[in-house]
Amino acid sequence: MEIRSMTIEDYDEIFSMWQITSKRALTGADSKENIEKYLLRNEGMSQVAVENGRIVGTVLAGHDGRRGFIHHMAVLPEYRRKHIGHKLAVEAIRKIAADGIEKTHIFCYQDNLTGQNFWTSLGFEKRGDLFVYSIKG
Repeated sequence: MEIRSMTIEDYDEIFSMWQITSKRALTGADSKENIEKYLLRNEGMSQVAVENGRIVGTVLAGHDGRRGFIHHMAVLPEYRRKHIGHKLAVEAIRKIAADGIEKTHIFCYQDNLTGQNFWTSLGFEKRGDLFVYSIKG
């Protein structure tokens, strides 16, 4: 298995995978045009795991200059429990930190116990002092 930087040429395969693994989290912000902007702004931080020429895992990662963010961390169901997600997350965090960013955030659905356990196992701490508010604009 190879871990490499995500490129916009990966988009169709990645988006198909997200339809299986992350469908409820997908929005218009995940259009090919918007993902291309994100990848250009955060060059080299997003990663894919490739096995036998097939993308089996992704992590969309970057920062805003102050804080790092991980989005759409996903591994195909048949490839889970092989430490692929761990390798992707560690590489994304390393890339963000190499840019001088000291803290990285992940948003995880309240009913996603598997995700919560995964992020906790990597050292992330659940915050109890914040709520997330969003607005479409």
